[in-house]
Amino acid sequence: MSGDHTHNDSQIESGSRVNDSHKHKDKHKDKEHRHKDHKKDKEREKSKYSNSEHKDSSEKKHRVKQKDGLDRHKDKEKRKEEKIRSFDGKPKKENGFASPPRVKSEPDNDGFYLSPKHEKSLKRERDEDDSEFKPKKIKVENDKKAKKRKPDDDEDIKPKKKTKDKKNAAADGKKKAKKEPEEKWKWWEEERYTDGSKWRFLEHKGPVFAPPYDPLPSNVKFYYDGKSFKLGEKAEEVATFFAKMLEHEYTTKDIFRKNFFKDWRKEMTSEEKGKITDLTKCDFSEMSEYFKAQSEARKQMSKEEKLKIKEENERLLQEYGFCVMDNHKERIANFRIEPPGLFRGRGDHPKMGMLKRRIRPEDIIINCSKDSVHPKPPPGTKWKEVRHDNKVTWLVSWTENIQGSIKYIMLNPSSRIKGEKDWQKYETARRLKKCVDRIRAQYREDWKSKEMRIRQRSLALRAGNEKEEGETADTVGCCSLRVEHISLYPEKDGQEYVVEFDFLGKDSIRYYNKVPVEKRVFKNLQLFMENKQPEDDLFDRLNTSILNKHLQELMDGLTAKVFRTYNASITLQQQLKELTSPEENIPAKILSYNRANRAVAILCNHQRAPPKTFEKSMQNLQGKIDAKKDQLSDAKRELKSAKADAKVRRDEKSKKAVESKKKAVQRIEEQLMKLEVQATDREENKQIALGTSKLNYLDPRISVAWCKKWGIPVEKIYNKTQREKFAWAIDMAEEDYEF
Repeated sequence: MSGDHTHNDSQIESGSRVNDSHKHKDKHKDKEHRHKDHKKDKEREKSKYSNSEHKDSSEKKHRVKQKDGLDRHKDKEKRKEEKIRSFDGKPKKENGFASPPRVKSEPDNDGFYLSPKHEKSLKRERDEDDSEFKPKKIKVENDKKAKKRKPDDDEDIKPKKKTKDKKNAAADGKKKAKKEPEEKWKWWEEERYTDGSKWRFLEHKGPVFAPPYDPLPSNVKFYYDGKSFKLGEKAEEVATFFAKMLEHEYTTKDIFRKNFFKDWRKEMTSEEKGKITDLTKCDFSEMSEYFKAQSEARKQMSKEEKLKIKEENERLLQEYGFCVMDNHKERIANFRIEPPGLFRGRGDHPKMGMLKRRIRPEDIIINCSKDSVHPKPPPGTKWKEVRHDNKVTWLVSWTENIQGSIKYIMLNPSSRIKGEKDWQKYETARRLKKCVDRIRAQYREDWKSKEMRIRQRSLALRAGNEKEEGETADTVGCCSLRVEHISLYPEKDGQEYVVEFDFLGKDSIRYYNKVPVEKRVFKNLQLFMENKQPEDDLFDRLNTSILNKHLQELMDGLTAKVFRTYNASITLQQQLKELTSPEENIPAKILSYNRANRAVAILCNHQRAPPKTFEKSMQNLQGKIDAKKDQLSDAKRELKSAKADAKVRRDEKSKKAVESKKKAVQRIEEQLMKLEVQATDREENKQIALGTSKLNYLDPRISVAWCKKWGIPVEKIYNKTQREKFAWAIDMAEEDYEF
């Protein structure tokens, strides 16, 4: 028998003394019962608090009461400590990766013992809580865990102890989760690679593929020319893509329908092709209703069902959503392969409605370290290629079938790789600040050049590549701008030398603007348009290669996009200085920030269609404003009444009532102002997308410095995901930062 003094069971207590003499037993009977009750109380306190100092004090009391058993107790404790040390010495595999030298280890599933690294983190946590904590108390903690782990004759105790241990382990996990942000990897404080490599070690599990097609139930039918028609699995799957979009405006567009039908027929058998020849005779309504019902059923799922799905998603995230890069665990952005479906595109894209084919392992290129454990393809399949290129940042790539573009699985925006790229981008834009005046003076001189190519180069402010006819939407940049996209007016709307722009820009967003320009610019544009047809290139002596080569000569690392980043960031900084008033409260200052951001978005032409719910949300907000105005009127009436009452009574109570009513009026006025600011903000932003410039063109250190200067919580400007992305900027920017 073990004779373990920490067990709570009374049978074990009595069993440990079964060989004592009757005389000795009678003498100590009362003492043993008291000691047993005392130990039960102490064990309950220990399981509740897991406090090492409490254990020390309880052991001292135990030694006072049980002097005769002290030596035997110490011997048993030493034997158990030796067992625990042997447990802790075992190597463990962490996070499912074979070689993650510095990845945090997690407690073992049953929570019985801690890895050496967990011991260290536990030690740090305890040090913060108790300055008198001694390292030997880790041994006490391990000793306690060992006692819980030790097998016992009484099996009824085991589940109870395990449950407590699991709860303790969960509590430890919560504590650890709270500590994680403090232990975030500050990669920006380390030296960067100078040899062009992006990493030294990379290990990951590969992508998660879309689930296989689940055929429709037999009672859900497809009809052709009024009669039910059984489709093969391939044709049926493509038909479901159209059925799911049946009520969307896309399915009413001729180009979408034409492209869909053409690709659908490629998936049909010869029998199906012979029968199904006209899309207008196809009836997908029963399929559509089935998918609507499925969608509704998902919304009505029980909490247990939702929790089960959430747990499965979390399992996939933990297995596939992280990689180990240079001894650090990094989050992967998009580890799931996009499922097959119908291509939509932006604007009136000529390929909308075409079939996006299912991506298979044979299409996938894996990128990882030679010395890592390579991702395994699904059983019975193989990868297209496994390569080890540390000069690129992607983990997985494949070529999609619609436009032949390469798709990638990359790291999360909060990763070192992405953060370094952002930091470098903004530093390049800051370098441009030093020489932008010289560059601008130079291209103004070039307006008078005798060479047409130099004149055209001096006016091309944003690059845009030529595209194959019919392959993509008819969007243009400056280099691909055509004569038909501009109109020249010597005088218009009371202004001289006006250039009217009208074309589809990036993402098929229409750009329409009338811009007054200098006389020499106007004359040059007239010269560029001479003897040209509407479909001819405006800048016919220029392409993106020529332009970018010229920009590199002006400044190392300079591209057309750097001008955009520079103009956006410098505009934000200037606008914040002009619009922010020290007297304003926090909501008003945030409105000033959004207005500065809006100025940048307008400069960058970041337009959007008003949200579909815009009118309804504005009505709801206006309702709140009206209700608050009524509340303010009532509060003002009450204040007026209280003042009149105070004039008559002139006592302390009536004075206090006036002060209370004044505060109520001020509070409601602040609330009303906050709502009105919100309404103004929404109205001004309804057709402007602030997010694009905020995330891609504005140096985040400008925003962080502004927040620190005016005492605005960074959370008011950047949400959690954005704060993770810009952790480097939040850490390094002080309130006096200048772009």
